[in-house]
Amino acid sequence: MHMADALLSPAVGGTMWAATAGMIAYSSRKVRQELDDRKVPLMGVLGAFLFAAQMINFSIPATGSSGHLGGGLLLTILLGPWAAFLTIASVLVVQALFFADGGLLALGCNVFNMGFIPAFIVYPLVYRRIAGKSPSQARLTTAIMISAIVGLQLGPFGVVLETWFSGISALPFSTFALLMQPIHLAIGIVEGVVTVAVVSFVFKARPEILHGALEAHPSGVRPLRAVAAAFLAAAILTGGIVSWFASKDPDGLEWAIARVTGTEALKGPEQGLHRALAGVQGKTAFLPDYSFRKPAEPQNGGVKPEGEARNGDADRLGTSVAGVVGVLMTLALALLAGFVLKKRKQSAC
Repeated sequence: MHMADALLSPAVGGTMWAATAGMIAYSSRKVRQELDDRKVPLMGVLGAFLFAAQMINFSIPATGSSGHLGGGLLLTILLGPWAAFLTIASVLVVQALFFADGGLLALGCNVFNMGFIPAFIVYPLVYRRIAGKSPSQARLTTAIMISAIVGLQLGPFGVVLETWFSGISALPFSTFALLMQPIHLAIGIVEGVVTVAVVSFVFKARPEILHGALEAHPSGVRPLRAVAAAFLAAAILTGGIVSWFASKDPDGLEWAIARVTGTEALKGPEQGLHRALAGVQGKTAFLPDYSFRKPAEPQNGGVKPEGEARNGDADRLGTSVAGVVGVLMTLALALLAGFVLKKRKQSAC
């Protein structure tokens, strides 16, 4: 569901940049006021885990499409909305800058659709009302499944609206929406199942983490090292190896675009801000599409270059390197954000 710049006008992209930047500043202040020191490493490892999990596209049967975990609801349940929003923003910044997953102009939209909506709309208005203050496993499961589905309807609808308001693509509103909503209903169900599994694991092992996020207070006095280590190990394993087996089918957004236009990736304007940001991303994205940079296509009438047979191994190595590097970069950025906020909190005391 990572939007590309080709879908957006500078006016819409810039407005969403400003809105999400303001929300990041406000969230930073809230986190600084509430920050539980032991939550900093949890922000880091959950950001790393989300980065790796989003590399795993799963096929949607009978559609030719695929989806991946959004993760906004999962992080919000475990961290609370403010810390989760900052962590998701960190993940999306790393993905856009260094892996060319999502455009730079579209970064504000992507943070809004995958971070703001689950953290500040779905979590308070749907999840908390169903789960209650002391959820049982049954209420927790129900709350997560309904929230995941609602979130995966609102986020894609945000994509449709932002595209429509931009008015620079040939995607008609009604047709685009009628393709985006059903395919993301299926993705939302899978997101709900995965989120239930992860949250249930934490709920049984350390229920105070969920209560702490729910009530915005420190989550007990027990160290979180074991939980943090488990998420970090899962992130490295997922990004380094499990990512080999991700579906190659287009994701829900690419699939919907292809059904309308006949191509998965639209070509955006080649001048002005679009061109400038594409140039920046071309320089910073050293592992584009989670793989090594590929040489230019040969101009030899389709004759494959020598060594083409080894490309499969190179692709897997590139995916593993991208997965591990991305996990470590996201971990470092989320930890840095947490430590900076912690330091500023101590300075203010």
